[in-house]
Amino acid sequence: MPPPDGNVRDADALSVGIAAGIARLDRDQWNGLAGTDYPFLRHEFLSAAEETGCVSEATGWTPRHLTITDADGRLLAAMPLYEKAHSWGEFVFDWSWAHAYEQAGISYYPKLVSATPFTPATGPRLLLAPDAPAGLDRRLVEAALALARDGNYSSLHVQFPPQAELELYRECGLKLRKDCQFHWHNDSYQSFDEFLGRLSSAKRKKLRRERRRVAEQGIGFRHLAGDEIDAALWQRIYQLISVTFLRRGSMPYFSLDFFRLLSQRLPRQVLVILAERGPDAVGVAICYRGANRLYGRYWGSDGYYDALHFETCYLQGIEYCIAHGIEVFEPGTQGEHKIARGFVPVDTWSAHWLARPEFHAAIGRYLDAERRHVDRYIDAIEDHTPYRRDAGDSE
Repeated sequence: MPPPDGNVRDADALSVGIAAGIARLDRDQWNGLAGTDYPFLRHEFLSAAEETGCVSEATGWTPRHLTITDADGRLLAAMPLYEKAHSWGEFVFDWSWAHAYEQAGISYYPKLVSATPFTPATGPRLLLAPDAPAGLDRRLVEAALALARDGNYSSLHVQFPPQAELELYRECGLKLRKDCQFHWHNDSYQSFDEFLGRLSSAKRKKLRRERRRVAEQGIGFRHLAGDEIDAALWQRIYQLISVTFLRRGSMPYFSLDFFRLLSQRLPRQVLVILAERGPDAVGVAICYRGANRLYGRYWGSDGYYDALHFETCYLQGIEYCIAHGIEVFEPGTQGEHKIARGFVPVDTWSAHWLARPEFHAAIGRYLDAERRHVDRYIDAIEDHTPYRRDAGDSE
């Protein structure tokens, strides 16, 4: 494999390269591969993360983006890739694997990870130009495996790829890991009340009661795009989300400078749901818009307000999706409390290759057993979704 920012030309005149930063790649060419549906692979998103130092060697995320170019230097295929010095910010938990390596006297870090930093949202990891020759997706995977072997990395991990990519990873020897998140799906609802009408009577009354409690505390909401937020308001928003992280003993993965920069570069993809009491912002949810999806990412408030978290992070997002015809709302990882608010379990995946054969085989067996547990869990959850099962359950 070439060194960072180097290229190796193959017999077919295609070059495989490693870019040590997204700024080294042409924005328009990269975005031509990444598309507009999924905001977290836009050049603007990744460059804002790198320029502000949120993604860097210092934070344990060293860019090693794989590229394939033609003889004229045109980008035909790419894979977002990072050298990781830890497992923070991936949301696919392999701490026990690292511990097993440590017990065996072997270093688990550095490892290679294909992901969107700090973002547990399914999206493409193998980016191809519309006219790319057949087989370049396989060549990307093989190049990533070659880099893992030649660079003495412990492993290669592909986090939150779409199902369309899974069979290729399997064919290339990676082990598949299944998990689930809870997403809301827009069944062409014309209003929030129509959505509520699809729920059981008990759940419908509960959500209406929660909404009344928020209103009774004098709290209202605004939905703001990135270019509708000035520097002072971003400062307040960042203070609010920092409180949530500080309660867990850390700071947000993304900095205030990142949010300010991203709201300039992708203003229509940034959505802030702001909870206000009088002139004061008391709670906030930071979301991102894709073509047909809304992604909830960060939440915070300056104190406890009855039902505010549920309203800001979930119900306001649902209402926004209905108003704008957005098909799916992904509010993030975990959280069975989402089920009662209309979210249903959805499969998520990752793919893993470990250089040590004994660990690769053992983890493969573990993932087979884990998958059966996840399947049983999803089946159990689906029996408890809040949607009406008969037409007679109405007020």
